[in-house]
Amino acid sequence: MSAAYLDWNATAPLRASARDAMTAALDLTGNPSSVHRFGRDARRLVEAARDRVKALVGAGDAGIVFTSGATEANLMALGGIARPVIRSAVEHVSVAAARVEATVCPVDADGAIDLAALDAQLRSAGAPALVSVMAANNETGVLQPIAAVAELVHRHAGILHCDAVQMAGRLAIDMPALGIDLLSVSSHKLGGPQGVGALVVAPGIELRPVARGGGQERGLRPGTENVAGIAGFGAACTAAVAEPGCAADVAAMRDRLEREARARAPHTIVVASGAARLPNTTALALPGADASTIVMALDLEGVAVSAGAACSSGKVQPSHVLTAMQVPAAVRQGTIRVSLGPTTVAVEIDRFLDAWARIAARLDGGSRAAA
Repeated sequence: MSAAYLDWNATAPLRASARDAMTAALDLTGNPSSVHRFGRDARRLVEAARDRVKALVGAGDAGIVFTSGATEANLMALGGIARPVIRSAVEHVSVAAARVEATVCPVDADGAIDLAALDAQLRSAGAPALVSVMAANNETGVLQPIAAVAELVHRHAGILHCDAVQMAGRLAIDMPALGIDLLSVSSHKLGGPQGVGALVVAPGIELRPVARGGGQERGLRPGTENVAGIAGFGAACTAAVAEPGCAADVAAMRDRLEREARARAPHTIVVASGAARLPNTTALALPGADASTIVMALDLEGVAVSAGAACSSGKVQPSHVLTAMQVPAAVRQGTIRVSLGPTTVAVEIDRFLDAWARIAARLDGGSRAAA
């Protein structure tokens, strides 16, 4: 039996349409900045992909700046505007690192931003602020009240940046309707190639470049565009837009996984189970266990999951997300992330559940023996 891949939030399998688009793009010779026909052929691919990214997030007249990924898009957004920065306590580490002086807004026990605290911070910022709040958390799947955040930010003449990496391609996004001014997306989270992303910039938002060189990407991202990667990204966006019905099926599998995991190992905890979440994501905990031990044990059983964000070169570190949610330490240290996708099948869920039950029993037996 093949291994069960349940780590879609780290990276999604490459879509066939993205692979085909990349292969075709690699057959082109021209530089997209060249004015001859070879260059124009490459430029057409880039601009077609730009339109496809816009369609994915309902961007309307917004501008698309292609980047190496969402980390660079986050840096471009937060480093490109000279304003005080406020971010939620559960943002991706790339947001936290982009402006280390940022004011941190607390979250509630489910990981949703504290709107009253945000209001107070906006009032005391000293100038209209840039606020960064992710659409959906990469570790727990918890959805943030983005429309309410945007209304509050704009009431204080602020600008809202949204890291939408985990939501894009999984739930519908209408950037203007939500009131988002800057939005980061990543190709490989929705079935495109790794090493490509984009920052979506609403009309009227002016950014200063955080890197200098050529005039590519509106002068904001110097260097020749990754034509093949961008073409694959665009193809993945189109495929994601075409499968809106998958969310309900994926959510049903996620719910079954949570229900049966608790039935087979009654001490299992589902973090933020009562919150609005992505349909594909669950954070499961075995209190008192070690997350890295669980991940390795599952890997030996042929099941791939993670112990949180896959952004620290394979290192498993304490989760700042769960800490901000004030999850008890015994639960926090034993929490793993399971994330599904449109091609996840029931047999993969079964394999996880069988392994989960065996591992939980083994760890529970070991803890009792130690006591």
